[in-house]
Amino acid sequence: MVDTPAPVLVLLRDDYRVADNPALHAACATGQPILCAYVQDAALQNTSATRIAGWAQAACAQLASSLQAHGVTLFMLCGPTRLSVPALAQAVNATDVFWNRRYDAPGIAADTDVHASLKKQGMTVHSCTGRLLFEPWAIRTQAGQPYRVFTAWWRAAQNLPEPPPPLPAPDMRGKGYVPAAPLTLPQGVHLGRVGTQMPPLPPGWTSGEKAAHANLHQFMENALPHYATQRDRADVAHGTSQLSPYIRVGQISVRQIWHAIRHAQQRNPQLTTDAEKFLAELGWRDFAWMQMFTTPDLATRNLRPEFNHMPWRTHAADMAAWQQGQTGFPLVDAGMRQLARTGWMHNRVRMVVASFLTKHLLTDWQKGERWFYAQLIDADAAVNAMNWQWGAGTGIDAAPWFRIFNPVGQSEKYDPTGQYIRTWVPELAALDNKTIHTPWKSTQRLAYPAPIVDLKLGRQRALDCWKNLPKHQEDTF
Repeated sequence: MVDTPAPVLVLLRDDYRVADNPALHAACATGQPILCAYVQDAALQNTSATRIAGWAQAACAQLASSLQAHGVTLFMLCGPTRLSVPALAQAVNATDVFWNRRYDAPGIAADTDVHASLKKQGMTVHSCTGRLLFEPWAIRTQAGQPYRVFTAWWRAAQNLPEPPPPLPAPDMRGKGYVPAAPLTLPQGVHLGRVGTQMPPLPPGWTSGEKAAHANLHQFMENALPHYATQRDRADVAHGTSQLSPYIRVGQISVRQIWHAIRHAQQRNPQLTTDAEKFLAELGWRDFAWMQMFTTPDLATRNLRPEFNHMPWRTHAADMAAWQQGQTGFPLVDAGMRQLARTGWMHNRVRMVVASFLTKHLLTDWQKGERWFYAQLIDADAAVNAMNWQWGAGTGIDAAPWFRIFNPVGQSEKYDPTGQYIRTWVPELAALDNKTIHTPWKSTQRLAYPAPIVDLKLGRQRALDCWKNLPKHQEDTF
């Protein structure tokens, strides 16, 4: 009788892909059987993030199907991470444990404790880089401090070597490990197989690695040549990549995207301006995670302390109108309805609706941040928090408070044909391309609300409140 070699354990957390998965690749390189497990830890889950939870569940099911095709079973490990991972590793006599590292404070704390426990059990932990282009600590000022301005950080990043090329899908044939008998695990810890049945998805979205790469290919073929000039146009159906939901759950890696864009640029140098603009957007995501790593309470604290004295309004009717897309401002309402329907919103429109909420309605940005996080299928803790602090003027490298987007002007500039508004606010579809931005001027009777705020008065109110804030306080970055 031949003894089965001891397995290695691979933990999967928001990196639901086979190709360019450093932890999975390194585990397969050992030549030992591999046990892949997704850890479901209620303590580390944001219970308000309902849309991203469903999208992640779909990604997990897709990965289970992909691994199954290679003869590898994906298990679900339920229970507190600090208890469940060491217990599973010990129960199967694993020699090594692999994961792609996390950068949020709760995840770091959990992984640190697990690492210590596994080390005591005589196991080797391999913490791999699989989520970012650059580690959060890799780019610092000459004084050794984190950058607080994106343009300076991006210049420094461009002086570093290119991110490593993506890894191919590993050869997993015959390497799948399934426990021969039921395991003895602590109370509150359970191990089961991840099902391959897909949950319902928001309209317009398809889950999976193949879908992610199809989106990337379509973007490079059709939108990349015009990205620098059309990325802000809400009425251009595919002016952006729409890759953020796939990046969020790791169905495609930022390294894969980076090198695909670089190769396209090398094949056609005329794409350089567009390619560099797009790569900077990937950099913005890294920059956000650097901020989250150095400022763990990014989503819950004004980084500019003078805003602790801002007299935010609490007006339930205004908040509800914003959430439901019933503000009377077509671009704002189109964006909020797109979010409610699909779990996604065009990036330019995200900026407009955030400015409108925090400035014209003088509502605390944290309320908007929480609503977005609950609704978005690309809800990214660092990017969402930094973007809201940027839009509200309360964070690092933020838009100044007095930069207040006019939703009508933004609508006329970035949805000049009105196509975006017509798609999401059909009660305005019959209006001409001019009046559709200011429907209150129409002589037609419309089943559409009047504006909930006078733009001039709302703007002046915001400016007056800002001018009365205490100045010259030291930023608490």
